[in-house]
Amino acid sequence: MAAYIQCFWGLFLSLSLYFIHSTPTPHVYIVYLGLNHNQDPTLTSKYHHKLLSNVFASEEDAKQSMLYSYKHSFSGFSAKLNSTQATALAKMEGVISVFRSKTLQLHTTRSWDFVGFTLGNNKVTPLQLAFGDDIVVGMFDTGIWPESESFSEEPRMKPIPSTWRGECVKGDRFDPKTNCNRKLIGARYYLKGFEEENGPLRNPEYQSSRDFLGHGTHTASTAVGSIVKNASFFGLGLGTARGGAPRARLAVYKICWANEEFNSVCSEIDILAAFDDALHDGVHIISASFGPRPPMLPLFETSAGIGSFHAMQLGITVAFSAGNEGPDPSLVTNVAPWSISVAASSVDRMFRTQILVDSSLSIMGESFLPTEIKGKLADPSMYFEHGVCNSDNYMNESKPAVGKVVVCFSTDGPTLIDHAVAAVKTANALGLIFVEPMTRQTADVEIVPTVYVNFEQGTQIKNYLYESPSLPRVRIMPTKTIIGKSPAPTVADFSSRGPSSLTPDILKPDVTAPGVSILAAWPHDTSPTLSPSDDRRVRWNFQSGTSMSCPHVSGVAALIKSAHPRWSPSAIRSALITTAYTRDTTSDSILAGGSMKVADPFDIGAGHINPLKALDPGLVYEMKTSDYILFLCNIGYTQENIHKMVLPCPGVDISCPKVPKSNTNINYPSITVSNLKSTMTIKRTVRNVGHKKNTIYFASIVKPDGVEVFIWPRALIFSWFNEENSYYVTLKPLKKSQGRYDFGEIVWSDGCHKVRSPLVVCVNTTDDSSDSIARTSSSI
Repeated sequence: MAAYIQCFWGLFLSLSLYFIHSTPTPHVYIVYLGLNHNQDPTLTSKYHHKLLSNVFASEEDAKQSMLYSYKHSFSGFSAKLNSTQATALAKMEGVISVFRSKTLQLHTTRSWDFVGFTLGNNKVTPLQLAFGDDIVVGMFDTGIWPESESFSEEPRMKPIPSTWRGECVKGDRFDPKTNCNRKLIGARYYLKGFEEENGPLRNPEYQSSRDFLGHGTHTASTAVGSIVKNASFFGLGLGTARGGAPRARLAVYKICWANEEFNSVCSEIDILAAFDDALHDGVHIISASFGPRPPMLPLFETSAGIGSFHAMQLGITVAFSAGNEGPDPSLVTNVAPWSISVAASSVDRMFRTQILVDSSLSIMGESFLPTEIKGKLADPSMYFEHGVCNSDNYMNESKPAVGKVVVCFSTDGPTLIDHAVAAVKTANALGLIFVEPMTRQTADVEIVPTVYVNFEQGTQIKNYLYESPSLPRVRIMPTKTIIGKSPAPTVADFSSRGPSSLTPDILKPDVTAPGVSILAAWPHDTSPTLSPSDDRRVRWNFQSGTSMSCPHVSGVAALIKSAHPRWSPSAIRSALITTAYTRDTTSDSILAGGSMKVADPFDIGAGHINPLKALDPGLVYEMKTSDYILFLCNIGYTQENIHKMVLPCPGVDISCPKVPKSNTNINYPSITVSNLKSTMTIKRTVRNVGHKKNTIYFASIVKPDGVEVFIWPRALIFSWFNEENSYYVTLKPLKKSQGRYDFGEIVWSDGCHKVRSPLVVCVNTTDDSSDSIARTSSSI
């Protein structure tokens, strides 16, 4: 009997374990249904609950599972589902895509002077102050520090636009009555996705739109911050701070939160909820400095792809950061052809810091040190095993490095700057001299005083240290701000590069903008390094990343939209792309950080933004509904799906072309051919938006190496009765090549405007014989 009972319980335990392991684990999924055809948000939500009920035992279970119902600007919902339920939903009629919600990451004064927006001398009204009152910029980020002077009302600010439907939501240390005004007109926060993945929110984060991490405050002030004089970081970078569009209105959508390690966490279901609200609220521009890490997923299996697509259809321009995965190729993110992807580059400002060793050796590095440091120079081998600056290598039995400035090389280990800073702090060192290649140097605010030097300088310091009979004395002088002495822009080494791994026939990034050592507003209760042991508090802070370059473009886009309210997102993007420049302040080619080479379109897109010229580009390339339909066809969507996704447009055929056309034929301002095997012809259409309606534009060409380029016609004639013209570009390969990209450009000019399009071509002909190339050539 005992044996029988033992056998029974053994079998019961085995079956229990089987069912436990065989039950699919629930995860958070997004179910995307396309346009909101019902219009009524209440009816849309009821439909979502009904659809979800099909995979649950009861409607009550379905309601408990649902996290968000996206019911305003597009249709969809997020819910906790197991894989079986997700698969069943994906097969249901009306469902376009079902995908797991992922966690995304953030891509983290002088810059506006550098791009040409000076405040002037009161003789004329600067362009930054002439436009923007009627534009609302939505910031998708970590929230806002509303007390910052950057978000105070500009003088004589008009009432909030009557079209605004948003609101300021009350929360932890955020009172709409005192924190919102004619400048900050909207503030929402989204927490469900974060808490599903990370558990309840913890201190010191705020359960409201108030910003703890600082990233959102920084980006918002960069895009639309009010004019604030005497802004600086302990005296460094002193000047007048303002955003690109100081008079524009600000709406904040907090979608990223601090986890236990003070890292930012952005849940896709929260992001999509923010898009749903922002599009309904009435924003004109969305600035989104976040993105996924490669590999890239299909565009309509991402919150950014879905949200920005529906924003574009409503006339809302969306600017994204290109990512911080550089300098390796093909890691650029946010590559949808209906949004703007922004790379990062430097400005002509340096923070020079002198290092004096025994008063015999003088080295000039980069840092943010407001005060002088005196100590002894030390080799890391005194405190770390094998001389590798890493906390795990710290030799506890050694004496602390009190009063020592440790020299760490990035190649030892290798060692990342974060590891080196943590290591010397663990050793109680006085400071750090960090040695890395000159092409990768980006000074940052650190918890330990840190000076960045290149390898030539670092080698001199190291050799001096080895030859000294005792530890040499070292003085590090206070940092000095130097303006106009360095060639700029230079592409930041961290800035993600093309070509796009998802859409290789669409050039990404689109443009580059200032994103290195950008000074902007900061939460007053947050340390500049986010370290709990950092007791410094600042109102302004330095940050670097494509997160910083993105709001520069958002601010400029707001000015363009204000100056040209009828322009579409594609027209605004075109103006930014075709007026961008590729020469630095010395009139030489822009260099690509992370290498010693000249930057190409995969580094900078069309080039560096030129806001003044973008306001008057001459011609624009408009993307119409037919272009987006072609793109959707090419990425595999059926006519039925396209009908659910695309707003109806009279006279537009939503069916896919019977003769396939590549994405090269989309009316994008840049021209990219990722696989040129034989002669091909591409069509582009431009619209005259200049003040002169009767004008003629003439074409000039810089041919990519090994490619013959023909343009017809070579002149475009515009008039009051003919504001649009088309031209054709024929490309013919002249060389044997495989997988090599070459670059050129097409420029249309009327004598006043230069409308420049990058021409990117990859010739793939090595599989063809020379005879077949000759036959192709002779048939033209």
